[in-house]
Amino acid sequence: MKIAAVGDIHAGMDSAPLIRAAVEHLRGRADILVVAGDLTQHGSVEEAQVVARELARLELPMFAVLGNHDYHMGAEQAISATLEDAGVRVLEGKAVVCDVDGVRVAVAGVKGFGCGFAGACGTEFGEPEMKLFVRRSRESGEQLARALATADANLHVALTHFSPVKDTLLGERPEIHPFLGSFFLADAIDQGPCDVAFHGHAHNGTEWGLTAGGVPVRNVARFVLRAAYKVYELDPAAPPGSRLR
Repeated sequence: MKIAAVGDIHAGMDSAPLIRAAVEHLRGRADILVVAGDLTQHGSVEEAQVVARELARLELPMFAVLGNHDYHMGAEQAISATLEDAGVRVLEGKAVVCDVDGVRVAVAGVKGFGCGFAGACGTEFGEPEMKLFVRRSRESGEQLARALATADANLHVALTHFSPVKDTLLGERPEIHPFLGSFFLADAIDQGPCDVAFHGHAHNGTEWGLTAGGVPVRNVARFVLRAAYKVYELDPAAPPGSRLR
């Protein structure tokens, strides 16, 4: 089963030709497309329409989470509706199951939030603003955990914008790690079931990582892949923990 993945498209009003070329190149190469947030550059509905028109050309299951850029103008609900109208399932604290040649594949998604990682993270203590910041991250992790746990499928995919692990942030300045991801997401993934996790957001990061529980994590930000997308293969017949080829 082949999953095409990319994050951080950052579409502007002039991006249609580039997206169209990527869509045409992808046709027939994958069974599912997942997009790990930041579909738009400035968070406008018009930019989302550019992406939606081109993705609508694909005849395969498509899933996305929104990213921080998609929230910038407060139009995230309209952006989600625009993508849904084009056949892209936008996930925020939920999972959707699709059938690929008799294999049930669940994609569970949440944007996630910052907070940091073990030894260098925020806590729900002190000022109300700090409590709110960390609470938002914790709740995102809890939503992802519930979505994964309740999805009845042969394969489980976690899709986020923020990173669940430090591994894939290698190359980013350590000072900004707390704003790029959260250990709450990794905890949710390790509660599982989960066969692979995809995220974006860290443009200067690294593609490969692992959670503490051994789940493979891939940073699919377009700037990391240096490509319009990458195709990953999952083998449902392989033992759990070794299904990503």
